[in-house]
Amino acid sequence: MAASYGAPGVYIEEQPSGSMPIEGVGTAVAAFVGFTERYDREQGDPTDPAGVKPQLVTSWPQYERVYGGFVRGAVLPHAVRGFFENGGTAAYICRIPGANGSDGARPTLTLPAADNPQTPSMRLSALAAGANLEVEVVPPADGDGDGGAPPAKGGGEYTLRVYEDGQLREELGGIQFGGRNAKTVEKTVNDRSKLLRIELQPVQGTSLAERTPAAGRYTLQAPPVSAVSVTPDDLAGSESERTGYQGLAIAENVTMVAIPDLVTVATRDDGSIDEEMFLAAQKQLIDYCDASHNKMAILDTPPGLNATQALDWRSRLARDSAFAALYYPNVVVTNPLARPGATNGELYQTVPTAGHVAGVWSRTDGLRGVWKAPANEALRGIVRLENEVTAGEQDLLNPEGINCIRSFGSYGTKIWGARTLAKTDPSWRYINVRRLFNYIEESIRRGTQWAVFEPNDFDLWQRVKRNITSFLRGLWSQGALVGATPEQAFYVLCDESNNPASSVDEGKLIVEVGIAPVKPAEFVIFRISQWQGGGAATE
Repeated sequence: MAASYGAPGVYIEEQPSGSMPIEGVGTAVAAFVGFTERYDREQGDPTDPAGVKPQLVTSWPQYERVYGGFVRGAVLPHAVRGFFENGGTAAYICRIPGANGSDGARPTLTLPAADNPQTPSMRLSALAAGANLEVEVVPPADGDGDGGAPPAKGGGEYTLRVYEDGQLREELGGIQFGGRNAKTVEKTVNDRSKLLRIELQPVQGTSLAERTPAAGRYTLQAPPVSAVSVTPDDLAGSESERTGYQGLAIAENVTMVAIPDLVTVATRDDGSIDEEMFLAAQKQLIDYCDASHNKMAILDTPPGLNATQALDWRSRLARDSAFAALYYPNVVVTNPLARPGATNGELYQTVPTAGHVAGVWSRTDGLRGVWKAPANEALRGIVRLENEVTAGEQDLLNPEGINCIRSFGSYGTKIWGARTLAKTDPSWRYINVRRLFNYIEESIRRGTQWAVFEPNDFDLWQRVKRNITSFLRGLWSQGALVGATPEQAFYVLCDESNNPASSVDEGKLIVEVGIAPVKPAEFVIFRISQWQGGGAATE
């Protein structure tokens, strides 16, 4: 209202409508904790030189620009790519630094010899740590030998083309392997290149000409991850230092958390899994999600377990939580780091399912809604399952809250379970029920911030009740709540009965909300019997 009116005229005053619609919050933002090939501060956060703070990426190409691609020993890149392949749209990366030694190790590559791929030709290394380099070996064209004849083995002039971030940066010609010693070849390249260095180590019984590199285009790779000094506490991180999943305090919109590289940290030098470390880290993550009350942990069983061992793993996990879901088995994906001529064992890699599962959760949220169970959905971007699960085995695993991933032949490989780890309270048995409540609670919390410090009277009660009722009615109309009418689906109570004078004097506004969530048809049962039908004789 205007303080006073002086001159005659028309005055316009804006009045609040009293309606503050509640908007639904996002439900499909994941967070992944683990190791990356590198970190590009210019592409990421310039104020975070080490890249330890959770940072948002919205596509696989963006992840590659900031964190690089795949690196031996790291599972996080596979999880992130699986997330986006399966419909994920946004993910926070919680990078654990120092995993590959100095965290500034230079990418390297050993080129194979043309005549024998098992024989090393030359070793290339980037001059800059974290450089994204490719090298193309161009052999001499026919007729480069003496008199126009094809060059002899190792003869003619080879060319190296060096690409950085996909763009041609250098072309180094005049490289000869016939009749020259290794030092001459090294000098020819190293004196001219500003991006890489080469080294030809002697191979007993093999001449330089027999080690001419095979033609092709190759990518220099970062050194393999070494997680010897990394502990589960490093994965958890610190809220004050904004590291690990504890650092997600600055990313309130995260609803799913996974630690793909837990398997990397828990793997011993001999390839076995430190199961006690694995269990401790999973329990720690479950406790974190329980305390947050708006995030869910996506867990995997360790690789190599059969169905009986997976059942035992669930028993040893010993957690009763509605804020965690466990999946079995692991999945097999193509290994993008496999070299030409690699064996079948090297062409494929077993990885945890958490990234792919998070992508399915995100895809289901977008297509159907958070109230739809993220099950009976196909997994994309996998070759096969590590182990096949039979119906009989799932009969034992499913009641214990182990969500199986199963192959159904031409129908595809699908998630065939939608349970949380809640055991004592069946109200929270299903993932979609817990996530629907998370969604409603967080939406109401954020959508009613305007009510704080408003006059606590009947008018405020009605406004709050009206806004929440409108929000829940919208969910009911979309199929998120059970009931033929809104009155059967939910109720909102905010009046003198739950806001007595004593409560108002304490500065409290109390609103009671009850909702009837939809639950999945986990068991579809058809009872079929013989029926004589209308053709039967009647007296």
